[in-house]
Amino acid sequence: MKVLFILFGAEGDLSSRLILPALYNLHLDGLLPLDFALVAVDRMVSDPAELIARYRESVSSNSRRGSPEERSWADFSSKIRTFCADLETDSSYQELARQLSEQESAWGEQAEQIYYLATPPLLFEPVTRGLGKAGLAKNREKARIVVEKPLGHDLESSRAINRSLSCYFEEGQIFRIDHFLGKETVQNILAMRFANPMFEPVWNRRYIDHVAITVAETLGVEHRAGYYEKAGALRDMVQNHLLQLLCLVAMEPPVAYDAEDIRGKKMDVLRAIRPIAHDEVWECAARGQYGPGWMGGVELPGYREEQGVDRGSNTETYAALKLHVDNWRWQGVPFYLRTGKRLASCVSEISIRFQDVPHKAFPASMGVDAQPARLVIQIQPRQGIVLKFIAKEPGLPLRLRPVDMRFSYREAFKTAAPEAYETLLRDIMVGDATLFMRADQVEAAWQLIMPILDVWQANPAPDFPNYPSGTWGPESAALLVARDGRSWLTPT
Repeated sequence: MKVLFILFGAEGDLSSRLILPALYNLHLDGLLPLDFALVAVDRMVSDPAELIARYRESVSSNSRRGSPEERSWADFSSKIRTFCADLETDSSYQELARQLSEQESAWGEQAEQIYYLATPPLLFEPVTRGLGKAGLAKNREKARIVVEKPLGHDLESSRAINRSLSCYFEEGQIFRIDHFLGKETVQNILAMRFANPMFEPVWNRRYIDHVAITVAETLGVEHRAGYYEKAGALRDMVQNHLLQLLCLVAMEPPVAYDAEDIRGKKMDVLRAIRPIAHDEVWECAARGQYGPGWMGGVELPGYREEQGVDRGSNTETYAALKLHVDNWRWQGVPFYLRTGKRLASCVSEISIRFQDVPHKAFPASMGVDAQPARLVIQIQPRQGIVLKFIAKEPGLPLRLRPVDMRFSYREAFKTAAPEAYETLLRDIMVGDATLFMRADQVEAAWQLIMPILDVWQANPAPDFPNYPSGTWGPESAALLVARDGRSWLTPT
Protein backbone atom coordinates (compact mmCIF):
# COMPACT_ATOMS: atom_id res chain seq x y z
CA MET A 1 0.00 0.00 0.00
CA LYS A 2 1.19 3.50 -0.87
CA VAL A 3 -0.23 6.50 1.00
CA LEU A 4 -0.17 10.23 0.34
CA PHE A 5 -1.35 11.97 3.52
CA ILE A 6 -2.11 15.61 2.76
CA LEU A 7 -2.50 17.64 5.95
CA PHE A 8 -4.17 21.03 5.58
CA GLY A 9 -3.42 23.47 8.39
CA ALA A 10 0.02 22.10 9.08
CA GLU A 11 0.88 24.50 11.88
CA GLY A 12 -2.49 24.27 13.62
CA ASP A 13 -2.94 23.18 17.20
CA LEU A 14 -4.84 20.03 16.23
CA SER A 15 -2.20 18.72 13.82
CA SER A 16 0.63 19.53 16.21
CA ARG A 17 -0.87 17.92 19.30
CA LEU A 18 -2.68 14.91 17.89
CA ILE A 19 -2.09 13.98 14.27
CA LEU A 20 1.70 14.20 14.06
CA PRO A 21 2.33 12.20 17.27
CA ALA A 22 -0.17 9.57 16.10
CA LEU A 23 1.50 9.24 12.70
CA TYR A 24 4.90 9.02 14.35
CA ASN A 25 3.74 6.25 16.68
CA LEU A 26 2.28 4.34 13.73
CA HIS A 27 5.68 4.68 12.08
CA LEU A 28 7.42 3.23 15.14
CA ASP A 29 4.94 0.35 15.26
CA GLY A 30 5.63 -0.46 11.61
CA LEU A 31 2.05 0.39 10.62
CA LEU A 32 2.90 3.14 8.15
CA PRO A 33 3.57 1.80 4.67
CA LEU A 34 7.12 2.09 3.39
CA ASP A 35 5.80 4.26 0.57
CA PHE A 36 4.26 6.98 2.73
CA ALA A 37 4.50 10.72 2.28
CA LEU A 38 3.09 13.42 4.55
CA VAL A 39 2.44 16.65 2.66
CA ALA A 40 2.00 19.61 5.04
CA VAL A 41 -0.12 22.26 3.30
CA ASP A 42 -0.38 25.74 4.80
CA ARG A 43 -0.08 29.33 3.65
CA MET A 44 2.42 29.99 6.47
CA VAL A 45 4.97 27.33 5.53
CA SER A 46 8.15 29.28 4.76
CA ASP A 47 11.07 27.31 6.18
CA PRO A 48 10.55 23.51 5.92
CA ALA A 49 13.40 22.80 8.35
CA GLU A 50 11.86 25.07 10.98
CA LEU A 51 8.47 23.43 10.54
CA ILE A 52 9.90 19.93 10.95
CA ALA A 53 11.79 21.07 14.05
CA ARG A 54 8.50 22.30 15.54
CA TYR A 55 6.92 18.97 14.65
CA ARG A 56 9.65 17.19 16.57
CA GLU A 57 9.06 19.37 19.63
CA SER A 58 5.34 18.61 19.43
CA VAL A 59 5.93 14.86 19.15
CA SER A 60 8.28 15.03 22.14
CA SER A 61 5.58 16.76 24.20
CA ASN A 62 2.54 14.79 23.08
CA SER A 63 3.59 11.31 21.99
CA ARG A 64 2.93 8.48 24.45
CA ARG A 65 6.52 7.39 23.75
CA GLY A 66 8.14 10.69 24.64
CA SER A 67 11.07 12.22 22.77
CA PRO A 68 11.92 10.57 19.45
CA GLU A 69 15.26 8.89 18.95
CA GLU A 70 17.54 10.39 16.32
CA ARG A 71 17.40 7.51 13.86
CA SER A 72 13.65 6.94 14.02
CA TRP A 73 12.91 10.67 13.75
CA ALA A 74 15.26 11.05 10.78
CA ASP A 75 13.48 8.18 9.04
CA PHE A 76 10.02 9.62 9.79
CA SER A 77 10.86 13.24 8.97
CA SER A 78 12.29 12.16 5.61
CA LYS A 79 8.69 11.35 4.63
CA ILE A 80 7.48 14.92 5.30
CA ARG A 81 7.05 17.37 2.42
CA THR A 82 5.89 20.96 2.75
CA PHE A 83 3.63 22.86 0.39
CA CYS A 84 2.93 26.58 0.80
CA ALA A 85 -0.49 27.45 -0.57
CA ASP A 86 -3.32 29.92 -0.48
CA LEU A 87 -6.21 27.62 0.40
CA GLU A 88 -8.74 29.79 -1.43
CA THR A 89 -7.13 29.96 -4.88
CA ASP A 90 -7.57 27.33 -7.63
CA SER A 91 -3.96 27.55 -8.76
CA SER A 92 -2.73 26.20 -5.42
CA TYR A 93 -4.69 22.97 -5.87
CA GLN A 94 -3.58 22.58 -9.46
CA GLU A 95 0.03 22.78 -8.33
CA LEU A 96 -0.70 20.36 -5.47
CA ALA A 97 -2.21 17.92 -7.98
CA ARG A 98 0.92 18.17 -10.11
CA GLN A 99 3.22 17.43 -7.18
CA LEU A 100 1.11 14.49 -5.99
CA SER A 101 1.14 13.10 -9.52
CA GLU A 102 4.93 13.33 -9.59
CA GLN A 103 5.15 11.35 -6.35
CA GLU A 104 2.84 8.65 -7.67
CA SER A 105 4.91 8.44 -10.87
CA ALA A 106 8.02 7.93 -8.75
CA TRP A 107 6.26 5.11 -6.89
CA GLY A 108 4.97 3.61 -10.12
CA GLU A 109 1.30 3.38 -9.09
CA GLN A 110 -1.59 5.32 -7.66
CA ALA A 111 -1.58 5.90 -3.92
CA GLU A 112 -4.30 6.18 -1.29
CA GLN A 113 -4.85 9.95 -1.13
CA ILE A 114 -6.00 11.25 2.26
CA TYR A 115 -6.93 14.92 2.57
CA TYR A 116 -7.05 15.77 6.27
CA LEU A 117 -8.68 19.14 7.00
CA ALA A 118 -7.11 20.24 10.31
CA THR A 119 -8.52 23.68 9.63
CA PRO A 120 -11.32 25.88 10.96
CA PRO A 121 -14.72 24.80 9.55
CA LEU A 122 -14.95 28.00 7.46
CA LEU A 123 -12.22 26.56 5.23
CA PHE A 124 -13.99 23.23 4.65
CA GLU A 125 -15.90 24.57 1.66
CA PRO A 126 -13.01 26.32 -0.20
CA VAL A 127 -10.63 23.39 0.39
CA THR A 128 -13.21 20.85 -0.80
CA ARG A 129 -14.01 22.96 -3.85
CA GLY A 130 -10.32 23.42 -4.67
CA LEU A 131 -9.66 19.67 -4.43
CA GLY A 132 -12.68 18.89 -6.57
CA LYS A 133 -11.90 21.38 -9.31
CA ALA A 134 -8.31 20.11 -9.47
CA GLY A 135 -9.58 16.56 -10.03
CA LEU A 136 -8.23 15.30 -6.71
CA ALA A 137 -11.57 13.81 -5.62
CA LYS A 138 -12.44 11.84 -8.74
CA ASN A 139 -10.85 8.52 -7.70
CA ARG A 140 -13.75 7.17 -5.64
CA GLU A 141 -11.75 4.21 -4.32
CA LYS A 142 -8.53 5.93 -3.26
CA ALA A 143 -9.31 9.61 -2.54
CA ARG A 144 -10.67 10.35 0.96
CA ILE A 145 -11.38 13.55 2.85
CA VAL A 146 -11.27 13.78 6.65
CA VAL A 147 -12.95 16.50 8.72
CA GLU A 148 -12.89 17.19 12.45
CA LYS A 149 -15.58 18.63 14.66
CA PRO A 150 -17.14 21.10 15.02
CA LEU A 151 -19.28 19.85 12.14
CA GLY A 152 -21.49 22.90 12.29
CA HIS A 153 -22.87 25.17 14.98
CA ASP A 154 -26.45 24.01 14.55
CA LEU A 155 -28.55 21.87 12.23
CA GLU A 156 -28.49 24.27 9.27
CA SER A 157 -24.75 24.91 9.41
CA SER A 158 -24.15 21.16 9.67
CA ARG A 159 -26.23 20.60 6.56
CA ALA A 160 -24.28 23.32 4.77
CA ILE A 161 -20.99 21.56 5.59
CA ASN A 162 -22.35 18.23 4.38
CA ARG A 163 -23.55 19.85 1.14
CA SER A 164 -20.12 21.35 0.49
CA LEU A 165 -18.39 18.03 1.14
CA SER A 166 -20.79 16.05 -1.05
CA CYS A 167 -20.42 18.42 -4.02
CA TYR A 168 -17.19 16.67 -5.01
CA PHE A 169 -16.82 13.67 -2.67
CA GLU A 170 -19.23 10.75 -2.34
CA GLU A 171 -20.36 9.74 1.15
CA GLY A 172 -18.06 6.71 1.10
CA GLN A 173 -15.07 9.03 0.67
CA ILE A 174 -15.93 11.29 3.61
CA PHE A 175 -14.52 10.42 7.05
CA ARG A 176 -15.96 12.49 9.93
CA ILE A 177 -13.63 11.82 12.80
CA ASP A 178 -14.66 11.57 16.46
CA HIS A 179 -11.63 10.64 18.56
CA PHE A 180 -13.84 9.14 21.29
CA LEU A 181 -14.76 6.30 18.96
CA GLY A 182 -11.08 5.40 18.54
CA LYS A 183 -10.55 4.65 22.21
CA GLU A 184 -9.89 0.97 22.88
CA THR A 185 -12.52 0.69 25.60
CA VAL A 186 -15.17 2.28 23.40
CA GLN A 187 -14.45 -0.25 20.65
CA ASN A 188 -14.59 -3.00 23.25
CA ILE A 189 -18.28 -2.26 23.89
CA LEU A 190 -19.13 -4.15 20.69
CA ALA A 191 -16.79 -7.03 21.55
CA MET A 192 -18.19 -7.31 25.09
CA ARG A 193 -21.81 -7.26 23.94
CA PHE A 194 -21.68 -9.38 20.82
CA ALA A 195 -18.84 -11.84 21.43
CA ASN A 196 -19.97 -13.03 24.88
CA PRO A 197 -23.19 -14.99 25.38
CA MET A 198 -23.71 -13.92 29.01
CA PHE A 199 -24.36 -10.21 28.32
CA GLU A 200 -26.77 -10.04 25.41
CA PRO A 201 -29.67 -11.93 27.11
CA VAL A 202 -29.83 -9.31 29.92
CA TRP A 203 -29.11 -6.27 27.72
CA ASN A 204 -32.69 -4.99 27.62
CA ARG A 205 -35.53 -3.39 29.54
CA ARG A 206 -36.35 -6.58 31.49
CA TYR A 207 -33.06 -6.49 33.39
CA ILE A 208 -31.65 -2.95 33.08
CA ASP A 209 -33.10 -0.12 35.17
CA HIS A 210 -31.19 2.75 33.53
CA VAL A 211 -27.95 3.69 31.80
CA ALA A 212 -25.75 6.60 32.93
CA ILE A 213 -22.97 7.97 30.70
CA THR A 214 -20.48 10.33 32.34
CA VAL A 215 -17.68 12.29 30.66
CA ALA A 216 -16.19 14.53 33.35
CA GLU A 217 -13.19 16.84 33.13
CA THR A 218 -11.20 18.54 35.87
CA LEU A 219 -9.83 21.05 33.37
CA GLY A 220 -11.47 24.40 32.80
CA VAL A 221 -11.79 26.17 29.48
CA GLU A 222 -7.98 26.63 29.36
CA HIS A 223 -6.88 28.20 26.03
CA ARG A 224 -10.12 27.38 24.18
CA ALA A 225 -12.28 30.32 25.27
CA GLY A 226 -12.64 31.63 21.71
CA TYR A 227 -14.14 28.33 20.59
CA TYR A 228 -15.92 27.37 23.80
CA GLU A 229 -17.83 30.63 24.18
CA LYS A 230 -19.58 29.82 20.88
CA ALA A 231 -20.01 26.12 21.61
CA GLY A 232 -20.66 25.15 25.22
CA ALA A 233 -20.86 21.66 26.69
CA LEU A 234 -23.95 20.56 24.75
CA ARG A 235 -22.41 21.24 21.34
CA ASP A 236 -18.86 20.35 22.32
CA MET A 237 -19.50 16.98 23.95
CA VAL A 238 -23.11 15.77 23.94
CA GLN A 239 -23.96 16.26 20.25
CA ASN A 240 -21.10 13.97 19.21
CA HIS A 241 -19.20 12.04 21.88
CA LEU A 242 -21.95 11.14 24.35
CA LEU A 243 -24.61 10.38 21.74
CA GLN A 244 -22.17 8.08 19.93
CA LEU A 245 -21.52 6.21 23.19
CA LEU A 246 -25.27 5.88 23.69
CA CYS A 247 -25.59 4.38 20.21
CA LEU A 248 -22.94 1.75 20.91
CA VAL A 249 -24.68 0.73 24.15
CA ALA A 250 -28.19 0.67 22.67
CA MET A 251 -27.70 -0.62 19.10
CA GLU A 252 -28.99 -3.98 17.91
CA PRO A 253 -26.54 -6.75 16.98
CA PRO A 254 -25.04 -6.26 13.51
CA VAL A 255 -25.25 -9.07 10.98
CA ALA A 256 -21.48 -8.79 10.49
CA TYR A 257 -18.65 -6.55 11.65
CA ASP A 258 -19.14 -4.34 8.64
CA ALA A 259 -18.89 -0.55 8.50
CA GLU A 260 -22.25 0.11 6.86
CA ASP A 261 -24.08 -2.48 8.95
CA ILE A 262 -22.75 -1.09 12.23
CA ARG A 263 -23.36 2.52 11.22
CA GLY A 264 -26.85 1.59 10.10
CA LYS A 265 -27.61 0.03 13.51
CA LYS A 266 -26.36 3.18 15.24
CA MET A 267 -28.57 5.29 13.01
CA ASP A 268 -31.55 3.15 14.04
CA VAL A 269 -30.89 4.16 17.66
CA LEU A 270 -30.75 7.86 16.79
CA ARG A 271 -34.06 7.54 14.93
CA ALA A 272 -35.61 5.83 17.97
CA ILE A 273 -34.60 8.47 20.52
CA ARG A 274 -37.74 10.28 21.65
CA PRO A 275 -37.74 13.87 20.33
CA ILE A 276 -37.66 16.62 22.94
CA ALA A 277 -40.35 19.27 22.54
CA HIS A 278 -39.52 22.85 23.41
CA ASP A 279 -41.88 22.82 26.39
CA GLU A 280 -40.27 19.62 27.72
CA VAL A 281 -36.67 20.89 27.79
CA TRP A 282 -36.69 21.83 31.49
CA GLU A 283 -37.78 18.29 32.40
CA CYS A 284 -35.22 16.56 30.17
CA ALA A 285 -32.12 18.76 30.39
CA ALA A 286 -30.02 20.60 32.97
CA ARG A 287 -27.20 23.08 32.46
CA GLY A 288 -24.49 24.59 34.62
CA GLN A 289 -21.49 26.89 34.63
CA TYR A 290 -18.58 26.49 37.00
CA GLY A 291 -17.72 29.17 39.50
CA PRO A 292 -14.63 29.64 41.68
CA GLY A 293 -13.58 26.71 43.82
CA TRP A 294 -10.75 24.59 45.17
CA MET A 295 -9.16 21.54 43.53
CA GLY A 296 -6.08 19.78 44.86
CA GLY A 297 -5.42 22.59 47.29
CA VAL A 298 -5.43 25.21 44.52
CA GLU A 299 -7.99 28.00 44.30
CA LEU A 300 -9.41 28.25 40.78
CA PRO A 301 -11.35 31.03 39.04
CA GLY A 302 -14.87 30.67 37.74
CA TYR A 303 -15.64 30.38 34.04
CA ARG A 304 -16.53 34.07 33.74
CA GLU A 305 -13.12 35.00 35.17
CA GLU A 306 -11.21 32.95 32.60
CA GLN A 307 -9.20 34.81 29.96
CA GLY A 308 -11.23 35.46 26.81
CA VAL A 309 -14.62 34.77 28.43
CA ASP A 310 -17.39 37.36 28.54
CA ARG A 311 -18.00 38.50 32.12
CA GLY A 312 -21.72 37.91 31.68
CA SER A 313 -21.36 34.72 29.65
CA ASN A 314 -24.38 32.42 29.39
CA THR A 315 -22.31 29.54 28.00
CA GLU A 316 -22.88 26.25 29.79
CA THR A 317 -19.82 24.30 30.96
CA TYR A 318 -22.03 21.45 32.19
CA ALA A 319 -24.90 19.66 30.46
CA ALA A 320 -27.06 16.71 31.53
CA LEU A 321 -29.84 15.04 29.55
CA LYS A 322 -32.47 12.38 30.13
CA LEU A 323 -33.25 10.50 26.92
CA HIS A 324 -35.54 7.61 26.01
CA VAL A 325 -34.98 5.12 23.20
CA ASP A 326 -38.45 4.18 22.03
CA ASN A 327 -37.98 0.68 20.64
CA TRP A 328 -38.71 -2.89 21.70
CA ARG A 329 -35.42 -3.38 23.59
CA TRP A 330 -35.25 -0.14 25.57
CA GLN A 331 -38.82 1.05 26.09
CA GLY A 332 -39.09 2.63 29.55
CA VAL A 333 -35.32 2.60 30.27
CA PRO A 334 -33.96 6.15 30.74
CA PHE A 335 -30.50 7.07 29.47
CA TYR A 336 -28.85 9.77 31.59
CA LEU A 337 -25.99 11.69 30.00
CA ARG A 338 -23.77 14.21 31.77
CA THR A 339 -20.59 16.08 30.95
CA GLY A 340 -18.85 19.08 32.42
CA LYS A 341 -15.67 20.98 33.13
CA ARG A 342 -14.03 21.59 36.50
CA LEU A 343 -15.77 18.56 38.00
CA ALA A 344 -14.52 16.55 40.96
CA SER A 345 -12.67 13.94 38.90
CA CYS A 346 -11.47 13.34 35.36
CA VAL A 347 -13.38 10.22 34.40
CA SER A 348 -15.34 8.80 31.48
CA GLU A 349 -17.52 5.76 32.01
CA ILE A 350 -20.76 4.04 31.10
CA SER A 351 -22.73 2.65 34.04
CA ILE A 352 -25.32 -0.04 33.33
CA ARG A 353 -27.59 -0.18 36.40
CA PHE A 354 -29.49 -3.47 36.69
CA GLN A 355 -33.01 -3.91 38.02
CA ASP A 356 -33.36 -4.86 41.66
CA VAL A 357 -34.20 -8.48 42.40
CA PRO A 358 -37.99 -9.07 42.27
CA HIS A 359 -38.14 -10.37 45.84
CA LYS A 360 -35.73 -9.35 48.57
CA ALA A 361 -35.14 -12.41 50.70
CA PHE A 362 -32.48 -10.69 52.85
CA PRO A 363 -33.39 -7.94 55.31
CA ALA A 364 -31.91 -4.49 54.68
CA SER A 365 -29.92 -4.77 57.93
CA MET A 366 -27.67 -7.31 56.20
CA GLY A 367 -26.41 -4.65 53.79
CA VAL A 368 -28.06 -5.82 50.58
CA ASP A 369 -29.21 -2.28 49.77
CA ALA A 370 -25.74 -0.78 50.13
CA GLN A 371 -25.16 -0.47 46.39
CA PRO A 372 -27.07 -1.50 43.26
CA ALA A 373 -25.72 -4.17 40.93
CA ARG A 374 -24.19 -2.56 37.86
CA LEU A 375 -21.73 -3.04 35.03
CA VAL A 376 -19.29 -0.18 34.54
CA ILE A 377 -17.38 0.31 31.29
CA GLN A 378 -14.37 2.48 32.12
CA ILE A 379 -13.10 4.62 29.25
CA GLN A 380 -10.62 6.91 31.03
CA PRO A 381 -8.38 7.33 32.94
CA ARG A 382 -8.64 3.62 33.69
CA GLN A 383 -9.55 1.35 30.81
CA GLY A 384 -11.53 -1.71 31.71
CA ILE A 385 -14.82 -3.21 32.85
CA VAL A 386 -16.08 -3.56 36.43
CA LEU A 387 -19.00 -5.77 37.46
CA LYS A 388 -20.40 -4.68 40.83
CA PHE A 389 -22.55 -7.24 42.64
CA ILE A 390 -23.49 -8.42 46.14
CA ALA A 391 -21.54 -11.11 48.04
CA LYS A 392 -21.52 -12.53 51.55
CA GLU A 393 -18.83 -11.39 53.93
CA PRO A 394 -16.80 -14.17 55.60
CA GLY A 395 -17.87 -15.26 59.08
CA LEU A 396 -20.91 -14.65 61.24
CA PRO A 397 -23.38 -13.05 61.50
CA LEU A 398 -24.62 -13.12 57.92
CA ARG A 399 -23.61 -9.85 56.25
CA LEU A 400 -23.79 -8.87 52.60
CA ARG A 401 -21.74 -6.18 50.89
CA PRO A 402 -20.95 -4.98 47.36
CA VAL A 403 -17.82 -6.35 45.68
CA ASP A 404 -16.10 -5.77 42.34
CA MET A 405 -15.05 -8.12 39.59
CA ARG A 406 -12.54 -6.23 37.44
CA PHE A 407 -11.03 -6.47 33.98
CA SER A 408 -8.15 -4.09 33.27
CA TYR A 409 -6.62 -3.57 29.84
CA ARG A 410 -3.21 -2.85 31.31
CA GLU A 411 -3.17 -5.96 33.51
CA ALA A 412 -4.72 -8.32 30.96
CA PHE A 413 -2.66 -7.42 27.92
CA LYS A 414 0.56 -6.08 29.47
CA THR A 415 0.91 -3.49 26.74
CA ALA A 416 0.02 0.14 26.25
CA ALA A 417 -3.13 0.72 24.24
CA PRO A 418 -2.70 2.84 21.13
CA GLU A 419 -4.00 6.38 21.25
CA ALA A 420 -7.40 6.96 19.66
CA TYR A 421 -5.96 8.92 16.74
CA GLU A 422 -3.54 6.11 15.92
CA THR A 423 -6.44 3.69 15.50
CA LEU A 424 -8.52 6.14 13.47
CA LEU A 425 -5.70 7.25 11.16
CA ARG A 426 -4.83 3.65 10.38
CA ASP A 427 -8.50 2.92 9.62
CA ILE A 428 -8.61 5.88 7.23
CA MET A 429 -5.56 4.60 5.37
CA VAL A 430 -7.14 1.20 4.78
CA GLY A 431 -10.57 2.69 4.05
CA ASP A 432 -12.40 1.23 7.07
CA ALA A 433 -15.27 3.61 7.97
CA THR A 434 -16.65 1.59 10.91
CA LEU A 435 -15.63 4.14 13.56
CA PHE A 436 -16.65 7.22 11.59
CA MET A 437 -19.94 9.11 11.40
CA ARG A 438 -22.20 9.30 8.37
CA ALA A 439 -23.95 12.51 7.34
CA ASP A 440 -27.34 11.23 8.48
CA GLN A 441 -25.95 10.45 11.96
CA VAL A 442 -24.56 13.96 12.36
CA GLU A 443 -27.84 15.54 11.24
CA ALA A 444 -29.94 13.29 13.50
CA ALA A 445 -27.81 14.28 16.51
CA TRP A 446 -28.25 17.98 15.72
CA GLN A 447 -32.00 17.53 15.27
CA LEU A 448 -32.23 15.95 18.72
CA ILE A 449 -30.49 18.75 20.61
CA MET A 450 -31.78 21.77 18.65
CA PRO A 451 -34.85 22.30 20.89
CA ILE A 452 -32.55 22.40 23.92
CA LEU A 453 -30.21 24.88 22.26
CA ASP A 454 -33.15 27.05 21.21
CA VAL A 455 -34.69 27.15 24.70
CA TRP A 456 -31.38 27.76 26.46
CA GLN A 457 -30.47 30.56 24.07
CA ALA A 458 -33.87 32.21 24.53
CA ASN A 459 -33.71 31.90 28.33
CA PRO A 460 -30.36 33.04 29.81
CA ALA A 461 -29.55 31.27 33.07
CA PRO A 462 -30.13 33.68 35.97
CA ASP A 463 -28.17 31.52 38.44
CA PHE A 464 -24.86 31.17 36.55
CA PRO A 465 -22.38 30.26 37.91
CA ASN A 466 -24.29 27.50 39.71
CA TYR A 467 -21.66 24.95 40.77
CA PRO A 468 -18.26 25.45 42.40
CA SER A 469 -15.16 24.05 40.71
CA GLY A 470 -14.28 20.66 42.15
CA THR A 471 -17.85 19.42 42.62
CA TRP A 472 -20.09 17.12 40.58
CA GLY A 473 -22.18 19.84 38.96
CA PRO A 474 -25.31 21.87 39.63
CA GLU A 475 -28.28 20.92 41.78
CA SER A 476 -30.52 20.94 38.70
CA ALA A 477 -28.63 17.89 37.37
CA ALA A 478 -29.28 15.99 40.61
CA LEU A 479 -32.96 16.91 40.38
CA LEU A 480 -33.08 15.64 36.80
CA VAL A 481 -32.63 12.06 38.00
CA ALA A 482 -34.10 12.51 41.51
CA ARG A 483 -37.52 13.17 39.96
CA ASP A 484 -37.36 9.56 38.72
CA GLY A 485 -36.40 8.23 42.14
CA ARG A 486 -32.78 7.72 41.08
CA SER A 487 -29.42 9.39 41.68
CA TRP A 488 -26.09 9.86 39.94
CA LEU A 489 -23.73 7.22 41.31
CA THR A 490 -20.17 8.26 42.05
CA PRO A 491 -17.97 7.10 39.11
CA THR A 492 -15.88 4.01 39.74
